[in-house]
Amino acid sequence: MAVQSSRPRVPVPRNTLLYSIVIPAYNESENVGTVIEHFATLLRSEQIPFELVIVNDNSTDDTAAVVEAMKADYPEIRLVHNGPPGGLGRAIRCGLQHYTGEAVAIIMADLSDSPDDAVLCYRKLEEGYDCAFGSRFMQGSKVMHYPLLKLLIQRAVNNLIRVMFMTRHNDMTNAFKAYRRHVIDAIMPLHAAHFNITIEMSLSALIRRFRIAQFPISWSGRMWGSSKLKLRAMGRRYLATLLKIWFERLLILDDLLQDSEANESEEANSAEPPINKAGTEE
Repeated sequence: MAVQSSRPRVPVPRNTLLYSIVIPAYNESENVGTVIEHFATLLRSEQIPFELVIVNDNSTDDTAAVVEAMKADYPEIRLVHNGPPGGLGRAIRCGLQHYTGEAVAIIMADLSDSPDDAVLCYRKLEEGYDCAFGSRFMQGSKVMHYPLLKLLIQRAVNNLIRVMFMTRHNDMTNAFKAYRRHVIDAIMPLHAAHFNITIEMSLSALIRRFRIAQFPISWSGRMWGSSKLKLRAMGRRYLATLLKIWFERLLILDDLLQDSEANESEEANSAEPPINKAGTEE
């Protein structure tokens, strides 16, 4: 079975982590404004400090203009532009170069992810988990408007991953996940250019034995616009990423674990309050 860290979880005081929401957006002018409004409204009501890092991924519609127009009402917005070539993976990598928070979540711009679940991710990280993985396929999950063929393929791929990596986690292909900063630092650099970044991030965290909370989520297929996921084109990319991380786990896991522990220790030390000359915390 996949092993998680034996180190105890250290809870974080409520609403003290800056929460970065990275939202890659390609031709999402019909959806992105609603996503911003829904997430910002709930995060404000929960008094969670946050930023919305919107990544315009070479859009040819009014996505960037819609986001710019909302900055006056939502100063938490940070609009960045991913230069060509585009692709979900490249857009997420761009967002991860610009976020400033101690925690980061990846949210789709197509209204598929729930703001309530984003808050739950944050609360799990506050409990001391390194990662929070939402699952569409466990008891309590709600999945709507998911094409049957894609659903069957997703279940098959995730079952294969469970066998290959001997893990209980059953939705590694879903992008909706949250990570502490030291996890992102540990799994860098990322290389996936398209939807295969979903398993590159989740599996890279898994094999490094970070403490992962999994919980059921509500997920809905897109209602406006067209899906960017093309199953046939993605097959070879998923396979390449899957095999790469499987061999990392098999051959160089000791090196990866040492680097991960160093990153976590560095983050913990940087979070400690400074000590003045009298020996008391400032």
